[in-house]
Amino acid sequence: MHTSPIINNFERVYNSTISRKWDEWIEWEKAFQKKNIELISENPLTPFKKISPNALGSISKPYYDKKKNKIYLAINYPGQVAHLASIDKNTGEVEKLCDIKGAAIYYVTSLAYDPQSGNLFFTEDNNDWRDLVVYNTNSKKSSTLMKDERIGDLTFNESDGSLLGIRHYNGMSTVVKIEKPYADWKSLFTFPYGRDLYDLDISKDGKYLVGSLSELTGKQYLVKIEMDKLLQGDGNYKIIYDFDPSIPGNFIFSGDGKYLFGHSYYSGVANIWRYSLDADKMEILSNDNTGLFRPCELGPDSLLVFKYTTDGFLPVEIGIEKAPRVNAINFLGQSVVEKYPFLKEWTLKSPSKINIDSLTIASGNYNGLLNIGVSSAYPVLEGYKDYTAVGYRFNFSDPVGFHNADFTFSYTPAKTIPSDERFHSHFNYEYLQWKFTAKYNAADFYDFFGPTKVSRKGYSVGLRYKNFLLYDMPRTVEWTVSANYYGNLEKLPDYQNVNATFDRFLNFNEGITYKFVTSSLGSVDDEKGLIAQFYNHNNLVRSRLYPQFLTNVDYGFQLPINHSSIWLRGSAGWGIGDRNDPFANFYFGAFGNNYIDYQNEKRFREYYSFPGVELNSIAGINFGKALVEWILPPVRFRSAGVSSFYLTWLRPTLFSSAITTNIDDSALRSNYYNVGAQLDLQFNILSNLKLTFSTGYAVAVQKDGRPLKEWMFSLKLL
Repeated sequence: MHTSPIINNFERVYNSTISRKWDEWIEWEKAFQKKNIELISENPLTPFKKISPNALGSISKPYYDKKKNKIYLAINYPGQVAHLASIDKNTGEVEKLCDIKGAAIYYVTSLAYDPQSGNLFFTEDNNDWRDLVVYNTNSKKSSTLMKDERIGDLTFNESDGSLLGIRHYNGMSTVVKIEKPYADWKSLFTFPYGRDLYDLDISKDGKYLVGSLSELTGKQYLVKIEMDKLLQGDGNYKIIYDFDPSIPGNFIFSGDGKYLFGHSYYSGVANIWRYSLDADKMEILSNDNTGLFRPCELGPDSLLVFKYTTDGFLPVEIGIEKAPRVNAINFLGQSVVEKYPFLKEWTLKSPSKINIDSLTIASGNYNGLLNIGVSSAYPVLEGYKDYTAVGYRFNFSDPVGFHNADFTFSYTPAKTIPSDERFHSHFNYEYLQWKFTAKYNAADFYDFFGPTKVSRKGYSVGLRYKNFLLYDMPRTVEWTVSANYYGNLEKLPDYQNVNATFDRFLNFNEGITYKFVTSSLGSVDDEKGLIAQFYNHNNLVRSRLYPQFLTNVDYGFQLPINHSSIWLRGSAGWGIGDRNDPFANFYFGAFGNNYIDYQNEKRFREYYSFPGVELNSIAGINFGKALVEWILPPVRFRSAGVSSFYLTWLRPTLFSSAITTNIDDSALRSNYYNVGAQLDLQFNILSNLKLTFSTGYAVAVQKDGRPLKEWMFSLKLL
């Protein structure tokens, strides 16, 4: 098999394959870390008691409600969408409370808790402009308090019922206060550029705020700020402890306000630390071999902490006792630098030493149209009906990418095809939300690999506008409007097996799509959510209007099995006009995948697909269709193939659907049912290019009819 230049050069330089060297590195790394574990284990490891038997993946800052005996936190782990959860301290039972939209991978969300009201305040869209949301643990209801305010690192002030947080804007960190009813915020203090305060906590009496402070130099401090002064705009802080480059994490006040508990990598492994405010003394409380994080006080003599495992963080309980001694591990980076001192010189120069002005090529107003040029050009082969066309394609764009166009022309030399069908052309132009298309005897490369063909005799021009009415990822509302004119028709534009009863018509459409789907870490498909679509198609033929109304609704929910979900998909359409005219009808049939394809491999989800029967073989002026789909957990492969071509996962899906057409006419009404399965295998080529091979099988049955069967094989390129 062909290998990349990188692989060939590696083997030439090191006289070994990458795989062999990688295996050697793994064995060396195991030996290196084994020595570190032995070094840690020279001193007694801190005993712990599991609170929950299972690791929880990534977790947020936790809170313990003594009255309810519940631990509240946010969880993000593979297989289930990130969510708020409660853990029963006695039984370890985990209860899901509500999903978190836009969860962060590692810290999940910024979380604060009011034990009096039972309100859990948390942030959504954590990788964007954060929203503030509240979930009440008593009423089990959630509501959004503020949108796009960019506030995180929340902490609750029990003395006055307010929230404090950090707002990031233009590279600056600002401490803000949010008072009841939590609909607005006010700035208290903005730190100078290069300083960032995070992991906040307020003492129960509301007198002090603590947090971790980072500087551009890499220094990390644990700091304390007097709240009375902060409320007056004075952000001066006292450095409690200098952790040097080691990060102080999640330091919180003890119930009596005398101590701070937190974690730090100071020894090379995350351990729990305690700072005495009275004695001004920092001491280490644990010695662990994998790491303990995010302490939360359970009582005067015990802490909830989270032990790192390969499956995520495991909630455990440890005693509050000073560790007798902790050994620092050997750092690989430090060992390498000590062995090769010249590596200290391998540093990037300061950006301040770069002359930005000398890098400026041009300045002034930018006109995209005047800067459009040819970005690429290459010969093409296209399929037209059952013939081969030879041609060329040109791609155009401006440097910024506002304007994009492509022009393809080709010619079919076969003499068995009429002369007026031998020339083919296709032009597209896109500008922001607009797209203009013109075709003449349209041909397409993927028509070589049917059964679905888009090549058509005739010409067409079309204009489309597409824009978002709501863009709050992953929640969107998209609006589309288009108009197309077709001439010299032989077949209907959307249905290759349906003859046109008239050779030209005007089509104008409008559609709106609501989409809110989510999935968990490690997913290979959408795992839950809602998609709702409504379309209005209008065909104007021979001065007669044929309106069609179509709606699709997809609803999916996760199963207790990780990465497995059920989707219920429904479609309904109604046409107005002569049911004997093909321009008034809907048509259905088949999987629709080509043997070589570029479109979504799950084509059976489309309203016009009906695996088991021929393409376009089911027709009706109106219809109702229902599909149930079970997405089974994917099978992942650790090593299946070679470095330049390997299999990553296999995804099985089962489905069944039913359709009724011509609902309003019992004499013409028809009913079809099917059951099928599809198997998708994704391959990686040269590390980041993907191929998806799909195979499917379906059996369809018409009422009182014989079974119809269909196999599908398809390879989706890139």
